[in-house]
Amino acid sequence: MLYCAPMDTRHAEIYAALRRAYGPQRWWPVTPPGGVRPEYTGGPRNARQRFEVAAGAILTQNTAWMNAARAIESLSRAGAMSPKAIRSIPEPLLARTIRPAGYYNQKAKRLKVLAAFFLSRRRRTRETLLALEGVGPETADSIMLYAFNAPLFVVDAYTRRLFGRLGLIDAGSPYEEIRGDFERNLSRRPALYREYHALIVAHAKNVCKKTPQCENCLLKNRCVWYFTGGKDGGSIKGRLRSLTGGRKSC
Repeated sequence: MLYCAPMDTRHAEIYAALRRAYGPQRWWPVTPPGGVRPEYTGGPRNARQRFEVAAGAILTQNTAWMNAARAIESLSRAGAMSPKAIRSIPEPLLARTIRPAGYYNQKAKRLKVLAAFFLSRRRRTRETLLALEGVGPETADSIMLYAFNAPLFVVDAYTRRLFGRLGLIDAGSPYEEIRGDFERNLSRRPALYREYHALIVAHAKNVCKKTPQCENCLLKNRCVWYFTGGKDGGSIKGRLRSLTGGRKSC
């Protein structure tokens, strides 16, 4: 008989601490009906907004969200925030329209591919998204979680930084290993995954920056980085378990 150890409760404890500190984040930002700017209203509620989430996941690659949001606004003002419009618009014009997002020629090609996918009858799955040009695991999981409500935890650079410093993961581990660690140790609820991902981003931007503000961190008493003065070393996960008594699930 296969034995599975209990969940590592630290994942849920950290979520609760971040939620108390930052409150609800209401991700993913989408443009409300009649508007042109993405707003934090709790995520998509219709097909147009679901496509906007997917387009936003492409546009935010290798850039800050504010730049992607400017590109989305530009598309909305041009009446081009739909699969049909993006398929129809000439690629050079599309590239100019999304210029604020950077890598605009590359992203214009990727948006064309994404638009064709949304107009097709192909199933909306992680696997079919990963088969598209320019869609890697983080982008695919962002689309599946935020646009299609699938229970897939999104791992980004902020997740690696924060949880690597806390000692719960090796920040250099493969994407799927880190995603699996979160999904094993949390209830498989899309709403929880969305909120947790957004809270991680908020904390990493405000406190756990590239140069962390450890003295202001609400998680410092459970953080290996803080206890060791930033000397994480190869046995960081083991050291945190010795500090916290945490257990690893199967």
